[in-house]
Amino acid sequence: MKKTFVFLFLILPLIALADNRKTDNVLLITLDGLRWQELFFGADSILITDSLYVENPGALTSRFWVAEPLTRRKMLLPFFWNVIAGEGQLYGNRLLGCNVNVTNHYWFSYPGYSELLTGYRDDSIDSNDKVANPNQTVLEFVNQVEHLKGKVAAFASWDVFPYIINEKRSGIWVNAGFRSAQGQDLSAREIFLNELQDKIPSPWSTVRLDAFTHHYALEYLKKHHPRFLYIAYGETDDFAHDGKYDSYLDAAHRTDSFIAQLWNWIQADEVYKNKTTLLITTDHGRGTKGEWTGHGTSVAGSDQIWFTVIGPDTKSLGEVRKQGQYYLNQIAKTAAGFLGIDYQNQKKVGETVSQMMIRRSE
Repeated sequence: MKKTFVFLFLILPLIALADNRKTDNVLLITLDGLRWQELFFGADSILITDSLYVENPGALTSRFWVAEPLTRRKMLLPFFWNVIAGEGQLYGNRLLGCNVNVTNHYWFSYPGYSELLTGYRDDSIDSNDKVANPNQTVLEFVNQVEHLKGKVAAFASWDVFPYIINEKRSGIWVNAGFRSAQGQDLSAREIFLNELQDKIPSPWSTVRLDAFTHHYALEYLKKHHPRFLYIAYGETDDFAHDGKYDSYLDAAHRTDSFIAQLWNWIQADEVYKNKTTLLITTDHGRGTKGEWTGHGTSVAGSDQIWFTVIGPDTKSLGEVRKQGQYYLNQIAKTAAGFLGIDYQNQKKVGETVSQMMIRRSE
């Protein structure tokens, strides 16, 4: 009886949500600690000229500043505002009444990523220590579904992700921190990336440069065509903690180009084209003005986040307006739903953002 129950637990969710979907694959992407303010309004008018945070204000303003915020945000994040805004949905502009928040009480990375990936907050996760997550993530759940087993993977810049995902228990392929590409069939690009990563030092001891995370992930996509891939970029948060607003903006702009490259490749690949949904969000917000470098419960506003989506099962709404309150804990169930899976866990998970799954034709 027990074996039968487990089998039904894994198979029945597929039946519930499998009808009328075009999405076969999901890419879940995070930009660590990117503020909603920059996403929706571009460079901050005060910070971009503050010599405390910017080495060359004139050079930075020439790249990312015009007075009109709708133009300014396109300068900073052209893929978000030229492509996602035209074909997908963006949530989190609080000035339009669309609020997105974390539900955990800590407002920093490990609790945020755990909430994102499990669909609920765990108050016992109260640090960024390298402790194996006791909670099952949606990655692990999806990897247990028979036809998706071995088709789930994660790439991250921060070296704590193997613990957040609990790679030993989950069996998820995780390339994070300063790990190199592994295997007997490495491509020429993977061999080159392995050599280069050892020769280009990161400014941080626990976070590698996002370019390595990105190109390792892109190469994995090309070789293995995973059905559910998570990519966690980290530079935005680390440059912010360093008080370098110029580097923070550069990192955001660069990551936007990485995501554009992923999308363009996906839409040119016969396996992924018009069958893949991108979900993009962040793990926490951060403060404003003099507190923009930090986050956590002592920093007002750092529970405020955003998320976006683009894909074949999503209606083109652009910037979502006056739709109330959303939470980070909704992304896990939403991501699984695009794959036709009704994600469940030991605790109640956040509800699907149902508006994301309305077909364009409806």
